Amino acid sequence: MLLDKSSCDAMVCAEPTDKLTLLEDVLGSGGRLATTQTGFEFRPGQLEMARAVLDTLQRGGHLCVEAGTGTGKTLGYLVPAVLCDEVVIVSTATKNLQEQILHHDIPRLERALGRQLRVVLLKGRNNYLCRHRLARFEEQGRLPGLDEVHHLEVIRQWSHTTLTGDRAELSSLPENLPIWSEFDARTERCLGQACPHYDECFITRARQQAREADIVIVNHHLFFADLAARRSDYGAFLPDYTRVIFDEAHEIEDTAASYFSLQISNEQFADLLRDIAQTFIPDAARAHAVRQACQAVAERAAHFWTFAQKVCCPVPGAGHGNDARGTLQASDLATEASGYTALAAALDLLAEALVQAAHQRVGNFGMNTDPALLRLEPRARHLCERLLRIVQAQDANYVYWWERPSPRRFSLQATPIDVAALLREQLFHQVESVILTSATLTAGGSFAFIRSRLGLDDSDELLIDSPFDYGQQARLYLPPDMPDPNHPDFTEAAVNEIIALLDITQGRAFVLCTSLRHMRQLYERVKEKVLFPCLIQGDQPRSSLIQTFQTTPGAVLFGAASFWQGVDVVGPALSCVIVDRLPFPVPSDPLVAARCQHIENQSGESGGNAFQDYSLPQAILALKQGFGRLIRSRTDRGILCLLDPRIRTKRYGPAVLRSLPPHLPQTEDRDALRKWFCNG
Repeated sequence: MLLDKSSCDAMVCAEPTDKLTLLEDVLGSGGRLATTQTGFEFRPGQLEMARAVLDTLQRGGHLCVEAGTGTGKTLGYLVPAVLCDEVVIVSTATKNLQEQILHHDIPRLERALGRQLRVVLLKGRNNYLCRHRLARFEEQGRLPGLDEVHHLEVIRQWSHTTLTGDRAELSSLPENLPIWSEFDARTERCLGQACPHYDECFITRARQQAREADIVIVNHHLFFADLAARRSDYGAFLPDYTRVIFDEAHEIEDTAASYFSLQISNEQFADLLRDIAQTFIPDAARAHAVRQACQAVAERAAHFWTFAQKVCCPVPGAGHGNDARGTLQASDLATEASGYTALAAALDLLAEALVQAAHQRVGNFGMNTDPALLRLEPRARHLCERLLRIVQAQDANYVYWWERPSPRRFSLQATPIDVAALLREQLFHQVESVILTSATLTAGGSFAFIRSRLGLDDSDELLIDSPFDYGQQARLYLPPDMPDPNHPDFTEAAVNEIIALLDITQGRAFVLCTSLRHMRQLYERVKEKVLFPCLIQGDQPRSSLIQTFQTTPGAVLFGAASFWQGVDVVGPALSCVIVDRLPFPVPSDPLVAARCQHIENQSGESGGNAFQDYSLPQAILALKQGFGRLIRSRTDRGILCLLDPRIRTKRYGPAVLRSLPPHLPQTEDRDALRKWFCNG
């Protein structure tokens, strides 16, 4: 996708100088996209969005755009970005969306413009191969597990041919490959310019290409990792920028919070000690000192993590996963019994031993500095710093919590309760133009919620309705007589309604659930009573599960959080979307609970009602995302169903309904629904 700068500049100069004219020439009725692409539809909302984006990029300032499903928002911001005179960062929610922009949307735009564009896709550093670590692995003669011998050989052969070093090219290997962590290019292991492979490093090449690009495509995780790193010892990964476009911008609050967080885990300690053990120290005395310091850290870490898990998860063999988390009280671990002070002291001694080992006298030639050992020393110090800050829990602006995502991994975290101030200071006040866009940015027709959560005090706003005719293409079914979701009969009633709807649509449905537990309950009960193929999240990687759904006649897919958004199934393969409950944030989640308490505790004009100001808007945005899976083209047709009766029985119900697509007919009559669907 890269072209040399002189050729690209010449092409730009050959275009009309009036950028607004060129914009309309590309996106307008009978324009370049219409004449170069079969089936292209002129969309007035897309052109309206593109004009607003171009104006913001040219004059500066910030812009919020909600572009309803079918607007074509990707080209609505890409075309103005191409016309911008400066590098534009385009940040998406996932790596899959990055790939879609690069391999689908950019080629469409290049065909329309008749020229190549300087576009680079960047991912997080752990997606790239580190040549130095692979070489060290082989030099040390280390052997992988028997199950990974073949994987290592595939990686070794690929390393000689790949031009990018991107893990995604290894499509024949499992998605979660343990041995990959031995070779990835994560920041804390990088030797920088001291690395013998620096000139041929994939990270070096990617950064150089990004500096020469017009558009750099990243994901939210990489963007905020870079933003946080600009305050740290590791420095920035992305090129300097003054223009940023966030697609799927409704997700950036949680992503930003995770990267402004502090975290320690038992795996981080194990990784540090393993990397030290694999580093050669020629001076015997200093090597012995490092080994002794490592042994002390290992013993004290084992004691600390055993104590931490006992305090946080007192029930032996308790579960793990997304539900295995809880709030960490300030007094839980800040006791002598936890041994955290001894662990901190051991980490300090280890850091000192590493510094001494890194500066070694070599014969009569003075001191020699080992960059690998120097890189290990700050890792030990940063672990010590984070340990003390989390365990002592002294910052009232943070929520402290624990998580056990797997039987072997346990972590402690400190997350800022409100990222608005951080984003206001480090993003919106520093970057000249920030554009936020999504199909779901408003609650009740207002951008106030998303702006308050993100600290965006001043911006232009644009709300573009979907071009789809929901009055003709969809029906909202609200089953009568459903029990409250907290009633013991709710699941059985939900199963009966799902079965009845599947009979109408002959399968071809998504069942979207607000929890993994309820998803499994519905899946197990429904699959026993229907003949349609039933699929469930987790049985396959997400991309292959969607492909299986699309190619299996009458399939029914049960999914949770990751299937509520970013899934695009066009055509009759998806004719029904069923949502089990209104997707309110889980009140017991440590971060949700802290945010709600923060809202309630604020005084004066800043104070508010946590349900009205946080939980309800979050539920509305999530429901809009889930329902947005159904109608993806002008020819799509189908049923939306919410099994939760609270949308009709609670005072907040009308607010939820007003946020759904306009002119969406609703019914409680299943027979009428069947007649409408079958007569279509």
